[in-house]
Amino acid sequence: MTDTSFHDEVTAKAAESGANATGLFLDRVHSGTGGEVDHARVSLLAGKAIKALNDLIVEEKLTYTEYNALKAWLIKVGEDGEWPLFLDVWLEHSVEEVASAHREGSKGTIEGPYYSENAPTLPWNGTIPMRDDEPGTPLLFTGQVRAVDGTPLGGAKVELWHADDLGFYSQFAPGVPEWNLRGTFIADENGTFAITTKRPAPYQIPTEGACGVLIDAAGWHAWRPAHLHFKISNPGYELITTQLYFPGDPHNDDDIAGAVKPELMLEPRATEDGSGEIAEYDFILDPE
Repeated sequence: MTDTSFHDEVTAKAAESGANATGLFLDRVHSGTGGEVDHARVSLLAGKAIKALNDLIVEEKLTYTEYNALKAWLIKVGEDGEWPLFLDVWLEHSVEEVASAHREGSKGTIEGPYYSENAPTLPWNGTIPMRDDEPGTPLLFTGQVRAVDGTPLGGAKVELWHADDLGFYSQFAPGVPEWNLRGTFIADENGTFAITTKRPAPYQIPTEGACGVLIDAAGWHAWRPAHLHFKISNPGYELITTQLYFPGDPHNDDDIAGAVKPELMLEPRATEDGSGEIAEYDFILDPE
């Protein structure tokens, strides 16, 4: 029987989450899904990055005290397994912007460090895996997957994952069932879907590790607004990785990950019986 006390989940530590994120990312890269970069690009990009850092050192007259603090912090990022978290929070939004600039369809945004492949496959009108007493407001999420020319994309794959009402992700926090709030939904012949889940909560990225040290030293906040993660795919079309957000969240305008876009805002409404919410959103795919 699943322990639903939520005690282990609430006491999750950044190091545990970081280690899991690092392990899953490396598994994906080693399986061949990470892609390859040619030597000329490595030379160009690494050279520019190193030059930019050296220019910054000279311009800001970096002291040895600051330099040694940087070295110690970089070592701690590795020890805490937080490179995926650091890169996905502070750099991925720019990578995504470049990668998606050509698209005419739906807007994308960052994947983040908490994606996991092979979530359970469910029908177009299914309920995402969750605990019997999963906290949070019930949410029915509906929409349609179409091509940019308006063609409905029957059988499109809609992958959804998100944090729970406490701000934790399954597979990255202890005490949470493996596939909790993670599912792959197959759209019907008209490209439509209707997914039953729970509204997620805003959360702080882990702050007990190296990323938290940086946040504290810089006087930043660690909050991400509540959001739903998606990957939308169909043969012959470009995959979309995106997130959808909820109006009124205090961190929509200062998301630490810089991932919020106005086109990704939902407009949820209360159900007729007041027992939950309904949100609608259509995904538009570009051809490959």
